Amino acid sequence: MNEKLKEEIQKTREVLSKGGIILYPTDTIWGLGCDATNAEAVKRIYEIKKRADNKSMLVLLDDAGKIASYADVPDIALDLIEVADKPLTIIYPGAKKLASNLIAEDGTIGIRITGEEFTKSLISRFNTPLVSTSANISGKPSPRFFNEISEEICNAVDYIVDYRRNDHKPASPSSIIKLGMGGEIQIIRK
Repeated sequence: MNEKLKEEIQKTREVLSKGGIILYPTDTIWGLGCDATNAEAVKRIYEIKKRADNKSMLVLLDDAGKIASYADVPDIALDLIEVADKPLTIIYPGAKKLASNLIAEDGTIGIRITGEEFTKSLISRFNTPLVSTSANISGKPSPRFFNEISEEICNAVDYIVDYRRNDHKPASPSSIIKLGMGGEIQIIRK
């Protein structure tokens, strides 16, 4: 990892540790993020997006081995993560140790294991899951690239990550699957 990237991770980590909101590149699209255990920071993201807080957001982790710390993990989950050929968000039952306003009414939480270099390193060093939600006002189109993010969103965050801003490689949203502890599988988005 180069020095510039290490410095960027350190700056971003400092903002997150103070409860700040970041605008950052993920393995899918640019997202708004914060410490997923900080309810005040999560509340700010709902406010920035002008989104009702009953619409839950997902969480990014750097390692599948950490999922059990934040949710109940049905047996099939790790197999699904292993065979996924594109980013996969799994909605798990029994969410825990996360900001209460992040957890859906039914007690579930969407978690995705990121393979993207910056995000993976940031989460590893921050040692806390990150909220990830599209960088747009609720109901507006999700920005595919950094230059499609509205000025309103850019002005509302505490820090904009200086990495992959010129990347114009089209990114797809993740697949979303909801799992039940009894082995039930519901495909939300292919």
